[in-house]
Amino acid sequence: MSLIDKLQWRYATKKMDPTKSVPPEKVEQILEAIRLTASSSGLQPYEVLVITNKAIREKIKAIAWDQSQIVDSSHLLVFAAWDTYTADRINQSFDMTEKIRNFKSEAGDIYRQKLLNGYTARDAETNYTHAAKQAYIGLGTALIAAAYEQVDSTPMEGFDAAALDEILNLKEKGLRSVVMMPLGYRKADEDWLMNLKKVRKPKESFITWIE
Repeated sequence: MSLIDKLQWRYATKKMDPTKSVPPEKVEQILEAIRLTASSSGLQPYEVLVITNKAIREKIKAIAWDQSQIVDSSHLLVFAAWDTYTADRINQSFDMTEKIRNFKSEAGDIYRQKLLNGYTARDAETNYTHAAKQAYIGLGTALIAAAYEQVDSTPMEGFDAAALDEILNLKEKGLRSVVMMPLGYRKADEDWLMNLKKVRKPKESFITWIE
């Protein structure tokens, strides 16, 4: 199957088979794809929590509209963004870049200072919103990577974020939950959505070429 064929195959799975587990190597491929994805200034201002603990997922289900995929999937990914940008977080990112690339540059120092001056002067909510947008880039990559591995997934915003933050102790880590994504395998005989045609806008009304 080509990538497009696999994207045609994927859909937001509504019913997952709790007896089937995603192999560790496929989960690792999906997580690595998220780690390698793009982010603004390369800061990667979010983390991914992988939850397999059933008791914790039952608690999450209770504050997430009782969506069964949360407990029927084999892995639940939670994307949690930085609650704000701080000088320490920005400096750690630039320090890591310099260490890995084994050089410093005047341009890099100038850009570091630009971010330090700009981001730390903004209010925390503005910074969180920006970081959350980066988490959604990771979510998009995760959806595509899961489809490539032929693993079912469902992006989820339907949950009480404050309650989820408390369940996962995110506040203590300087994080706030953004979006969730269960990984598993569809239960074909119980998922009403599986056999419905994929509905997307036609190219003519979705894509504009400017030449």
